[in-house]
Amino acid sequence: MRGAVYVNGTIVPAGQAVVPVYDHGFVYGEGVYETLRTYNGVPFLYDRHVRRLRRSAEQLLLDVPFDNATLLKWIGQTMEAADDNAQPRSESYIRVLLTRGVGELTYDPKATPSPTLVIIVKPLEPPAPRVSSDGIRIALVDILRNHPASVSPMIKSNNLLNNALAMQAAYRRGAEEGLMCNYRGELSECSQANFFLVRGGAALTPKSASGLLEGVTRAFLFEVGKDVGVEVRDEILYPKDLDTADEMFITSTTRELSPVVMVDDRTVGSGRPGPITQKLLGGYQRAAQELTRTPQSAGTRR
Repeated sequence: MRGAVYVNGTIVPAGQAVVPVYDHGFVYGEGVYETLRTYNGVPFLYDRHVRRLRRSAEQLLLDVPFDNATLLKWIGQTMEAADDNAQPRSESYIRVLLTRGVGELTYDPKATPSPTLVIIVKPLEPPAPRVSSDGIRIALVDILRNHPASVSPMIKSNNLLNNALAMQAAYRRGAEEGLMCNYRGELSECSQANFFLVRGGAALTPKSASGLLEGVTRAFLFEVGKDVGVEVRDEILYPKDLDTADEMFITSTTRELSPVVMVDDRTVGSGRPGPITQKLLGGYQRAAQELTRTPQSAGTRR
């Protein structure tokens, strides 16, 4: 295991990091998380990620006992420790996890007075070059996205069983992502990414009401679209819309935009990454570089 891990104030090499087995994040999956990456060594869109972390924690009635500046300081310290073991230095993958904490085996939050904070930092492993040059294959899986009245998809929860089952179903079909529908049969999102299709020159993504986690990259792409002259909008989409797409792509923090050229055994458009996808990807990468040249602006945009 590469990198370094912060656990409640102590930073150790990744292979030495532990949390107690009575941590409710382990025994019950009670916790939230965010995944970030750096550009130019700066955590990108940091303020937006932490804002979502706080929203997720609020929905679990989970205390967040630190301010944004303090968390950023701890991330920086963990990055420095991880860099000591990385030659040459690379961009960083950052995962922040906040759990209910350690306590007796009960669902009563009073048993866990102190949350557990874990920060994982390791070298970023960007997608292989063939992803942007050739595109990927995804599968429309049978696993449904969580019903919002069960476990809200708007909570970025440490409990990822729904996502894991969808991704494993995709793997069994030779795909690199699993696309899920909601209980109404609408397209929702992928197991680890948000989904877009391009039709008539516009990039369309399922509405939040279709039961998806509002990705930070997904939201930022609406702004990028304005910069590069591509309409980006949300719509209610169905599996039948997959047959009408000129292009497709998925978005996530670590993947940026990954072109999709096949859904199951169906070819998307020309079978190659399309011009709208490439235009948005170029705009996204330029914006990420621009905003991280000045660290103070890395979480905001004009």
